[in-house]
Amino acid sequence: MLMILIPTLMLIPTAWLTKPTWLWPTTLTHSFCISLVSLSWLKNISETGWSSLNSWMATDPLSTPLLVLTCWLLPLMILASQNHTTSEPVNRQRMYITLLTLLQFFLILAFSATELIMFYVMFEATLIPTLIIITRWGNQTERLNAGTYFLFYTLAGSLPLLVALLLLQNTTGTLSLLTLHYANPMHMMSHADKLWWVGCLLAFLVKMPLYGVHLWLPKAHVEAPIAGSMILAAVLLKLGGYGMIRVMPTLEPLTKELSYPFIIFALWGVIMTGSICLRQTDLKSLIAYSSVSHMGLVAGGILIQSPWGLTGALTLMIAHGLTSSALFCLANTNYERTHSRTMVLARGLQMALPLMATWWFIASLANLALPPLPNLMGELMIITSLFNWSWWTLALTGAGTLITAAYSLYMFLMTQRGPLPTHVMALNPSHTREHLLIALHLTPLVLLMLKPELIWGWTA
Repeated sequence: MLMILIPTLMLIPTAWLTKPTWLWPTTLTHSFCISLVSLSWLKNISETGWSSLNSWMATDPLSTPLLVLTCWLLPLMILASQNHTTSEPVNRQRMYITLLTLLQFFLILAFSATELIMFYVMFEATLIPTLIIITRWGNQTERLNAGTYFLFYTLAGSLPLLVALLLLQNTTGTLSLLTLHYANPMHMMSHADKLWWVGCLLAFLVKMPLYGVHLWLPKAHVEAPIAGSMILAAVLLKLGGYGMIRVMPTLEPLTKELSYPFIIFALWGVIMTGSICLRQTDLKSLIAYSSVSHMGLVAGGILIQSPWGLTGALTLMIAHGLTSSALFCLANTNYERTHSRTMVLARGLQMALPLMATWWFIASLANLALPPLPNLMGELMIITSLFNWSWWTLALTGAGTLITAAYSLYMFLMTQRGPLPTHVMALNPSHTREHLLIALHLTPLVLLMLKPELIWGWTA
């Protein structure tokens, strides 16, 4: 564990002590080395499922894929942010890299925590760097408003969780994930117990976000700089799903009765946010709403509490992390050239940047879950487990997948096809840096088709 944590922390002095000309190459190389070392976690040889175990942290087949995804994203964020921060003073660039590093540090501690209180503290700590990144480096004047939404939604959702965890500590005497499963099952019948159940899950459902408490997400995405959007879509939303998978086993037997309304909300959200995507004019907003739609499926898969549902949820979380992050990077390359996120104003870019159009095509197909990709594996597993639970869900999930395909194609056609608008006079050519960035997103996605057991979780 320390093999990753100490180099991550050392990135901060590196960023502050490096010469300005070497700032970006040094931090990029350093973070890329960390992400390559983190791949060693995927080789899990222990029989109990837990490895790298110490008093506070451990990895298991559920947290490992998310940890590797977190480490993999830091060099990609540094790569993506290089262009739009060049005009800033050097100290601000250093501060930006410091915040990204801190975010990765907190996320590693959150995903590898064996104590639920430590997980809760790190879950909350990720708010601070994200908030500063959104409110200080965001593009538009609305960024403060977006930061306020982000902060208050997340805090309002997670305060009940703290109370719920303290109550759990009182009744079972432990909050360690290693021993919670062996605690005596609680006989929960009263209304207070039902409130406790909701308190445990509410923070994670807001973070995911569930349809109905999702309004902070599009705002935060649209206002955030590129690195903020990437880490938000790829990793921070997954904290919610991960927390739910961890806490759900202790909530039995109430889940059987109480999860119905949340599953219905999640599946209704898949259709509603998909329909909202179909009439979006803003490119980043469209990708943000598509994240809500995918996370709705994940929430449904986790709430069902079947092995297939959990496997599908984890697979879809990883695949969605890579895909949506790639889409935000592509949207950013468009924005840096046309200075507009409105899709109608910048269409027909295939004529100007044909290789970028190829990346757009692959990323859009991944977003609509093309057959061999992990996105489809995850979606199919979730849909199957939901169908086994109640065959009525097929109407909702089927309509959801149709709408997903529709808006993914709509996004591709609006940005890439058609005549180039007359006001787009001179476009910068696409840079090697941008192609490398998208390749590093989509290559792992394609490689996971060959070895999906890396992201199956426990059920393997």
